[in-house]
Amino acid sequence: MRQAIARDNIVDAAFRLLDEAGMEGVTLRKVACSLGIRAPSLYWHFKSKQALVDAMADAMIVDVARHIPEGQPWRQTLLQIAREFRVAFKARRDGARVYAGTFIATENVLRVGEASIVALTNAGAPASFAATAAMDLVYYTMGFVIEEQSWPGDGSMEALGEAFMALAEQRFPHCWQAREVWREVDFDTRFEQGVGLMLDGIEQRLARTS
Repeated sequence: MRQAIARDNIVDAAFRLLDEAGMEGVTLRKVACSLGIRAPSLYWHFKSKQALVDAMADAMIVDVARHIPEGQPWRQTLLQIAREFRVAFKARRDGARVYAGTFIATENVLRVGEASIVALTNAGAPASFAATAAMDLVYYTMGFVIEEQSWPGDGSMEALGEAFMALAEQRFPHCWQAREVWREVDFDTRFEQGVGLMLDGIEQRLARTS
């Protein structure tokens, strides 16, 4: 008698497919085939592809906000969490796309939320603002990484860049003044700048609250 397949083995197989073929390449049929079983055997654990994707999303963030130094200032805590989300998303092909659109209540999700809310409420923020600010930070990180992982990175953007520069020089003077931003693709710097702007806004709100 064949031993029942473990839930974690199914998730691992789905991640292997994800890394090989991207989000579109993950189906229950393909996951089952890679495990040498029939698709109905997966239904004991996952009733649909979305249920499987939810489990993958949860597994990706298992290390996010796992170790928050005691007494760490709120700003550094939120920056740490945002950075750890980015690392988690980038660890898998289409990782941010996997997480997008998942709405799950798990230990991992609530741990991250708790760490963010505690950091802000200890700084004087109302719990409702702390929760929405924490979610906004995740949304920013997720959207950023989706764009980052979609970047071709193979020189195919050169023609587009030349067209952009030519049009900006002719008709859009402010874009032309900022042309070096469009020319240089430095995702690390852009991510840090974007998170910094969000944290600056939170800091201003905290100042008004106090």
